[in-house]
Amino acid sequence: MIIITQILSSQKNIKPNLDIYLTAEERQKSRQLISVKEGQNHLNLQLKLPRGIVLQTGNLLASEKGDFVVKVCAKKEQVLTITSNHQLNLIKAAYHLGNRHVSLEINEDYLRLLDDPILAQMLTNLGLNIQAEFTPFYPEIGAYHHQN
Repeated sequence: MIIITQILSSQKNIKPNLDIYLTAEERQKSRQLISVKEGQNHLNLQLKLPRGIVLQTGNLLASEKGDFVVKVCAKKEQVLTITSNHQLNLIKAAYHLGNRHVSLEINEDYLRLLDDPILAQMLTNLGLNIQAEFTPFYPEIGAYHHQN
């Protein structure tokens, strides 16, 4: 098992040994076990990073000795992308989803959340356009978290 303990500063000369694909939820966990299939082999990684870190796509992580480096990539997830011809409708949708403590990616032109048929129906009833997609999900991390 390779134990990952460091987040490297953005150094462009470092070539990672491996890319790891993590969901939005997994990118918020600083301590976890990850099993990666590399060719015919399985590689086990243990993240032991400082608590409270939210990993971002492109972060480089290293083992204690720095001899093994991985690059964080956002894994594609089944999501709903919400659009409207009226920005006020998106704001209202964000309000209703926030009241339900839903993880939400907020953009000027769309909202995105993990696929949920009940929430999709609620949003449809509000007159919003819903599109199911399989794409990386980047929810807001919250006011009390920090990112690297």
